[in-house]
Amino acid sequence: MTSLVWPSGGRHLWRSGGSSAVQSHARGHLVYAAAGVLTVQTDRGTSIVPADRIAWTPARVAHRHTAHGSTDMRIVFLPPSLAGRVPDRPAVFLANGLARELLLTLTNPQDSDGSTTAYSPSARARLMRVLVDELREAQEQPLHLPEPQDDRLRAVARMLADDPADSSSLAELARRAGAGTRTLSRLLHDELGMTFYEWRSQLRIHRALVLLADGHDVTQTAHACGWANPSGFIAAFTAIIGSTPGRYQSSRQQATRDP
Repeated sequence: MTSLVWPSGGRHLWRSGGSSAVQSHARGHLVYAAAGVLTVQTDRGTSIVPADRIAWTPARVAHRHTAHGSTDMRIVFLPPSLAGRVPDRPAVFLANGLARELLLTLTNPQDSDGSTTAYSPSARARLMRVLVDELREAQEQPLHLPEPQDDRLRAVARMLADDPADSSSLAELARRAGAGTRTLSRLLHDELGMTFYEWRSQLRIHRALVLLADGHDVTQTAHACGWANPSGFIAAFTAIIGSTPGRYQSSRQQATRDP
């Protein structure tokens, strides 16, 4: 990993598969993948950060970053006055064009050692305020997969994470986990706020983003993630990510060539 770090943020260039140690910070931070895909894992769940998304991790939340594909990770630390304007839990936001450019500007040091930037501290503070305003106006994205707390639900989560292509019904998974179907449905609603279909779809999209970043083609990814045909995968992916898998993968590959 190659890093440039300064008090308000930094830039880390990761090889595919690179992972940080578990860490926490006194200030909350935003991360963006200018190339590649990031996952941010905490004890509350896993956020995935594809193109045009920005992930938020609150202060003092232990986390680990992992890169999928050659990844250009940008990080901005928020002062408490701005951190109080975003959720007190991990979240993923849609990054419009202005938010993206603001974050890239805040993480492009002028000097090679990263010690200064082209902007004064007061100017950087104004840019951060605008960035937070843009995120507050943006739609929060369904790309944070909560970590179940109940042991039975955790068992089902492990089964699906180990094999996203598993098409077993909720009743079958419940039987294997030693639980009732109604019990699992209630736990999904109470703990995660999702139906089984929504939960499994998000888990599969998480895996699909990782596989696409690692260079798998659309058909391979569709089958590996449980879709019987690519058209169903394309529809589900587009509904959540906002672009087709092929278009998304092409944009990521171009960003990797010209970060």
